[in-house]
Amino acid sequence: MIPPGETIGILGGGQLGRMLAMAAARLGYRCHVYAPEAEAIAAEVCAQFTQAAWDDAEAMAAFAADCAVVTYEFENVPVAPLKALGQVPLLPGAHALEVAQDRLSEKRFVADLGGVTAPFHVVDTAGDLAEALVSVGSPGILKTRREGYDGKGQWRIMADHDADGIALSGEPLLFEGFIHFTSEFSVILCRGQDGRIVFWDSAENTHEGGILARSVVPAGEQVLAQVPAARELAARVADALGYVGVLTLEFFATAAGPVFNEMAPRVHNSGHWTIEGALTSQFENHIRAICGLPLGATDLAAPHVEMRNVIGDAAEDWDTILADPANHLHLYGKAAARPGRKMGHVTRLGW
Repeated sequence: MIPPGETIGILGGGQLGRMLAMAAARLGYRCHVYAPEAEAIAAEVCAQFTQAAWDDAEAMAAFAADCAVVTYEFENVPVAPLKALGQVPLLPGAHALEVAQDRLSEKRFVADLGGVTAPFHVVDTAGDLAEALVSVGSPGILKTRREGYDGKGQWRIMADHDADGIALSGEPLLFEGFIHFTSEFSVILCRGQDGRIVFWDSAENTHEGGILARSVVPAGEQVLAQVPAARELAARVADALGYVGVLTLEFFATAAGPVFNEMAPRVHNSGHWTIEGALTSQFENHIRAICGLPLGATDLAAPHVEMRNVIGDAAEDWDTILADPANHLHLYGKAAARPGRKMGHVTRLGW
């Protein structure tokens, strides 16, 4: 158990790191952020900030020497440089990063545990793409196997001829067949160092342009009927990884049951509603887990909770948002609003 007063290291300087640091501060911890970019909004609420490249072994080792435990706020932290952390615990472990960083590894890992995924085909060459269109069929989505988020690194192929204009760069890709679904939902859990797992209510999610726009709990009846099976799979994934902290699995609700979409080994945008809407937020429970503290209750704090992302120029309407006293506004402190950039979120509790 790591007592309050110690330092928690956070790899990555975005809004998830910012909210983790704020939760840690309430429990009496200080935080130290490590990120390569100068605009690290998490650093604004942390005691210390190391700006250095991921592969700067000297800087990484000095960072680790200041920390009792290290965690990460996004899944694309390079794994190899983390050896410089030495004996300082990294939670969740590096294996979760390795699995989640490659969509092919992720799908195979989940399928081996009994999960159902969309049909897929590995694409490394133009010939592979032609084979994918035969074996999987269109419509589908061509995705980069590594990185890419919020709709980036994806190409929709609605008919076979749509693939004609795609110039393959040689990077590993994956072609996924479309899934006919009625809803999208997420399962967010927290697993403690003792193996105990707690779940939050599953949010029903709405995406616009590949970006999460809205999360609502409770979800609709079809989603609620599929949550138990999705939770069972999520628990198997967490146990197989020896996971510690918050883990998110996203699903499609289909007529045949839940279909796994993707995994995020971290706190998740679809769980931001838990800050006001649950007895213990995803951010606080993540800190509790990696520090070996007892996990908090995840019950709803209100009968109905809705979270909407504030994207791009919508952040300029902060005064209008705050004019409604029922709104809980979270702005992330980003300097420039760009189309598709998450600038904050708004949560409303319904009675």
